[in-house]
Amino acid sequence: MLDGQRRDRLARMVAESVVSPGRAGWARALCEVCVRALAGVDAAAMSLRSDHRAQELLGASDRWAGVLEEAQYTVGEGPGVEAFATGGPVLVADLSAYRAKWPGFADLAEDEGLAAVFAFPLQLGGIRLGTLDLYRRRPGGLSSEVVADAAVLADLTVLSLLDHSGATDGEVRVEVSYQDVNIATGMLSAQLRISLEDAFARLRAHAFANRRSVLDVARDVLARRLPLDQLAD
Repeated sequence: MLDGQRRDRLARMVAESVVSPGRAGWARALCEVCVRALAGVDAAAMSLRSDHRAQELLGASDRWAGVLEEAQYTVGEGPGVEAFATGGPVLVADLSAYRAKWPGFADLAEDEGLAAVFAFPLQLGGIRLGTLDLYRRRPGGLSSEVVADAAVLADLTVLSLLDHSGATDGEVRVEVSYQDVNIATGMLSAQLRISLEDAFARLRAHAFANRRSVLDVARDVLARRLPLDQLAD
């Protein structure tokens, strides 16, 4: 199929699934399109990113993809983090080969059954908005045609994001917000008299050591279920 025809086919699939601006669940629907349209992809997720503490999960094709996105946020590393930082796709055909590069993410993700991942930046000109991450349970790369289609879907994701942000007065509905992490970081910083960076690092370290997400740990801090002395060292 010619490149123009392939793009038109993908655009129709997106338009049919993401019916109108303001539609609840549009981001999840778009992730489901990625799984249907891209051979060799088992799950997909898209996240808004700005820095290592600011992230929102827009949508995921299933719970597994959401858990893997949260794993990247918890440890602060992984293909999505790198794709956002560099502005280029990060194609990982065998995660086990990247253990030295992303030890924390590889540890958590392999426990979840992840074998390969392909991350594409969501960007408008020079402005980076987030990433579209594609997950796979078995090792192996994607064909050049599938990679090209994934890049097209990343572009279509940006257009859908702009449509939906415009339809909701600039506020995009998110599936998972990490705002509680920011609040818990500020609380920890104030009570222990440490920097925000140090407070966030302690939340992450506790989460990783206990095989939990940093969001769950933050909520325990806010609900006073986690004594701060456990985070003091």
